[in-house]
Amino acid sequence: MTATIDLNDGTSIPQLGFGTYLVPPQDTAATVGSALEAGYRHIDTAQMYGNEAEVGQAVADSGLPRQELYLTSKLDNGNHRPDDVRRTFEESLTRLGLERLDLFLIHWPLPTRYDGDYVSTWKAVADLIGEGTLRSAGVSNFEPDHLERIIGETGIVPAVNQIEVHPYFPNERAREASLRHGIAVEAWGPLGQGAVLGDEAVASIAERTGRTPAQVILRWHIQRGDIVFPKSMNRARMEENARIFDFELSPEDVRAINGLDRGPAGRGGPDPNTFDYVG
Repeated sequence: MTATIDLNDGTSIPQLGFGTYLVPPQDTAATVGSALEAGYRHIDTAQMYGNEAEVGQAVADSGLPRQELYLTSKLDNGNHRPDDVRRTFEESLTRLGLERLDLFLIHWPLPTRYDGDYVSTWKAVADLIGEGTLRSAGVSNFEPDHLERIIGETGIVPAVNQIEVHPYFPNERAREASLRHGIAVEAWGPLGQGAVLGDEAVASIAERTGRTPAQVILRWHIQRGDIVFPKSMNRARMEENARIFDFELSPEDVRAINGLDRGPAGRGGPDPNTFDYVG
C-alpha cells in the first residue's frame, strides 16, 4: 500500500501514516481501527493528544502482527527534564500496550523554557534506544538552529524531524536543514488544515488528473520525499487519502504547487522559536 523511507539509523518508516491529533479519546479506538482496516500501518500519536491508550486498544483489537505496524508517540511539553523523559516514556509504553516503540519525538523544543536546555532532553530521548525500548529517536518542530545545537553538543543526529509542511508553508529552511543532516522530514498538517484544498491551482490539477485535491497535495509531498500522515475520521476519506501511489504529478504540476508558497504568512501553527506552551 505504501512506500518506505530509509532512516539514518538503519531502520525504515512507512511514508504514509495516519494521524490522531484532535481525535477525541472516546472516538480514537474506532477511528484507528478503521484506519488499520483500510490498510494503514503507521500510526502517529502523542502524550499531549491524550489518546495513547485508545490507540493501543485499536492495535490490540486489530490482531495485526506487531512487526507489521509502525507506532510513533511524542514527549509532552511538561516532561522535558531527563527523569521525566524516562518516566513518562514508560507510561506511554504502558498506555500503548507495547514493549518497544518504533519512534519517539520531542514534541517541541521550547527554547524559552527549562533555561533553554532542550539538549539534555534530546540526550535522554536518544538514550532510550540503548535500553531496547525504543527503535528510533527524533524531534518535532525543530528549527535549523535547534538541530545544529543538539547535534553539535551531543553528536547524536535525530532520525526524524516532524515539522509543519504544506504548499502554503513548505518550511524550506527547516526542511533543508533536516535533509542536510540526513534527517527524514515528516510533514504535519500536510493539507494545511484543509485550507489548501480549495486553492484554484490545486483544483485545476485535480480535475486534469482525475484525482481529488487531497490526493494531489499528498502526492506532492510523496514526490518530495516527505513522510505524511493525514487525519480523517471518515472511512471513505481514509481510503481516498491512501490512493496516492498509483499516479505521478508532472514537473509542471509540481512547479505550480511549489508556487503557492506564502512564506512565513502561510504558517498555520505556532512558531517553534517562541512557542512555550506547557499544559
